[in-house]
Amino acid sequence: MRPNDTISRVTDRIIERSEATRAVYLSRMQEAASKGPARAHLSCSGQAHAYAGAGKDQQALAKGSAGNLGIITTYNDMLSAHQPFERFPDIVKTAVREAGGTAQVAGGVPAMCDGVTQGEAGMELSLFSRDLIAMAAGIALSHNTFDAAVYLGVCDKIVPGLVIAAQTSGHLPAVFLPAGPMTSGLSNEEKSKVRQRFAAGEATREELMVAEMAAYHGPGTCTFYGTANTNQMLMELMGLHLPGASFVNPGTDLRDALTAKGACRALNLSALGDEYTPVCDVLDEKTFVNGIVGLNATGGSTNLLIHLIAMARAGGILLDWQDFSDISAVTPLLARVYPNGLADVNAFHAAGGLGTMIGSLLGAGLLHSDVATAAGKGLERYTEEPKLKDGALVWEAGATSSLNEKILRAASDPFQPTGGLASLSGNLGSAVMKVSAVGEEHRVIEAKAAVFEDQEAVKSAFRAGALNHDVIVVVRFQGPKANGMPELHSLTPVLKLLQARGHKVALVTDGRMSGASGSVPAAIHVSPEALDGGPIARLKDGDLLRVDAHAGTLEILTEGVLDRPAVTTDLKQNETGTGRELFALFRRNVGAAENGASVFGD
Repeated sequence: MRPNDTISRVTDRIIERSEATRAVYLSRMQEAASKGPARAHLSCSGQAHAYAGAGKDQQALAKGSAGNLGIITTYNDMLSAHQPFERFPDIVKTAVREAGGTAQVAGGVPAMCDGVTQGEAGMELSLFSRDLIAMAAGIALSHNTFDAAVYLGVCDKIVPGLVIAAQTSGHLPAVFLPAGPMTSGLSNEEKSKVRQRFAAGEATREELMVAEMAAYHGPGTCTFYGTANTNQMLMELMGLHLPGASFVNPGTDLRDALTAKGACRALNLSALGDEYTPVCDVLDEKTFVNGIVGLNATGGSTNLLIHLIAMARAGGILLDWQDFSDISAVTPLLARVYPNGLADVNAFHAAGGLGTMIGSLLGAGLLHSDVATAAGKGLERYTEEPKLKDGALVWEAGATSSLNEKILRAASDPFQPTGGLASLSGNLGSAVMKVSAVGEEHRVIEAKAAVFEDQEAVKSAFRAGALNHDVIVVVRFQGPKANGMPELHSLTPVLKLLQARGHKVALVTDGRMSGASGSVPAAIHVSPEALDGGPIARLKDGDLLRVDAHAGTLEILTEGVLDRPAVTTDLKQNETGTGRELFALFRRNVGAAENGASVFGD
């Protein structure tokens, strides 16, 4: 089907805007590809160094006739999402060896968890970890001994960082191998209720701990639809996963088979194989538009509004928030997964999952089908479902309609006609809001501001009863230059509790909110940030503000605010401790949120 007119128009606009930068990038990739397999250019000493630890693969590497696969891993056993990767290198090496190739772990990159660091100093390193991961993966591939690469990563900043690295080595094919979500435990809704009771002083810490441990109970990603699982949706819809790979649980035979097949597929796509498909050909303008459609259709994490821009720029593609807004206006919301509903990602997958959703979006003309993917040309392959039959991995036609319309619907009968994200702009600056979990009655808030410069001050005001009224909570000096743009998710229980008491409540911040942003309207990523002297730095308690997700506006209604001098604050407490002193260079050089908040340049 011919793509929707808006989808086509936005795609053409991105192509035109990116023409010069994309051409420079592709020229670099073509030059790198023209040099052929890199190992042939290494000295004998260099090759011996590279192969000395390869064990049974040492001689095959020395002969140089077989493809060599580089493995970039985020394995650690502190974080549930990455613990399954402990087994993956052996699975990959065995599969590739049986196919006549070799594989080596090129390097490991850090993987931190925003869930662990919420409300803690470590959260101020979270966003910066994305670009550090890209740099670390770049170093791992700099040995230049690989014909293709597989990337083992799942969570919030990790996948975007790995994609940036894959783009930088875009002459190589790349396949992302996910770990999958943990099996379902205590429902996300029940967990949220206990958190709110604890915030209100009605539950003990012991009760809270029991609930949290019942929710986060085993290996795999968290089961709510936050940034980690939004990443997995994107990697599948953008063709870097094999079809149906995103939400298969860890430790299953199907998960292992998909891991082995993905590794072999990466080598098949190399210049030594029959279907040379470098990642620079997969991640083009149409693919990024498909990703934005998927983000809106699923009500995905607001973090990806920053990350997709940074990921695209690594390949010379220039996205802006207006692209997201225009696509959101024509993309129906097809999924209700917590916090946008009661179901978790396992229930979404069982209802038909991404294959059914992609088929519906293709049928409605909302996705580009003519794209290169890890599975071959065309997005239609991603409507298929992987299965194990007599021990062999096969793909069969997936469900063409939802098996549970409370969780997943067709484009012809969506939960709402527009997507899960809204772009806001006005005299307070530009911002974004995740509206998929925000009720219609909460999408327009006009109230006086209560202005804070850190989230602990908000919690103190709440405990003192100072926020028991209609209020727009403003938390500033949380932007990338100020302190690395931490998520403010620890405010969620407090704000939801105020909302539950019948107050009109909204959040406005130059920081980030979690991928699990919920029912409280949150205008986040406000640009310019306070440290750059943006209008948010001119606000005072009592100023009248209006946040309007319907009209897409973010306004200061009190007169004369913009004539005030911008306030400043002492940020020394953000500069040391928990490794923060190591990232001063990042804080000084990071770009604006609307340009991807990257240290690699605006």
